[in-house]
Amino acid sequence: MTEAELLPEVEHYYTHGTDEDARLTRSADGRLEMLRTQEILRRFLPPAPARVLDVGGGTGVHARWLVEDGYHVDLIDPVARHVEQASKVCGATLGDARSLPVPDAGYDAVNLLGPLYHLPDPADRRQALAEAVRAVRPGGLVAAAGINRYASVFDHAAAAQLHTDRMQESVSEILASALHDGRGRFTVAYFHRAEELAEELREAGLVDVQVFGVEGPTWSLLKAVEHHSGAAPTEALFRSALAAARLADPYPELLAASSHLLAVGRSPGATA
Repeated sequence: MTEAELLPEVEHYYTHGTDEDARLTRSADGRLEMLRTQEILRRFLPPAPARVLDVGGGTGVHARWLVEDGYHVDLIDPVARHVEQASKVCGATLGDARSLPVPDAGYDAVNLLGPLYHLPDPADRRQALAEAVRAVRPGGLVAAAGINRYASVFDHAAAAQLHTDRMQESVSEILASALHDGRGRFTVAYFHRAEELAEELREAGLVDVQVFGVEGPTWSLLKAVEHHSGAAPTEALFRSALAAARLADPYPELLAASSHLLAVGRSPGATA
């Protein structure tokens, strides 16, 4: 893959195949992902009005609440449709995570909440993290999301699809290779194990690296209820799943049950 070249399957998916702006609001597990991402980032972000670079920020779904919190946000995304939508929220530029059009040490925090799982080549992931480290000031925060290696097991079991031979074969391929081939309802993607995501951040030079399970161990219950009943889960069930995610934070053995992982680390140097 050459510099600033987005996989065509990924570009087609986000341009024609999905409404990324609604993904985190239209389903119960999406709302859980959104809420938990906010909670985790707010623990580590420097106080507003710090400068945040939102790399692969899509339509600005996270930039929106960051701006509301008082942060100065610049967004970069490789999909023109996303940049057009995000420009209504913050400064938005067409660009690639592996070649950021920003100065060195220009930001207090850099978020990569999507790029790593659409870069199946490890060299590309290393380059994206290197660019994030270059863009953040000494002591600044880098936060990077990944799809959990085992998410498809929980996802397709919740949808009552895992009993078929075809789905078992597909999920087995993901478990063995960590790669989703782009067939079905999602696009080309790389699925991380928690310790692997942490190691990628450390190899980029980040320190004090921690990994969190975003949705926690019971997100698939929400998905199952919504899928089979056609209605949103009760507020009590949603709040229980949220509580489970929070309770799981100190226990790394529960990371494998989450749908997404969120790793945070600091650029070495001056304290935040």
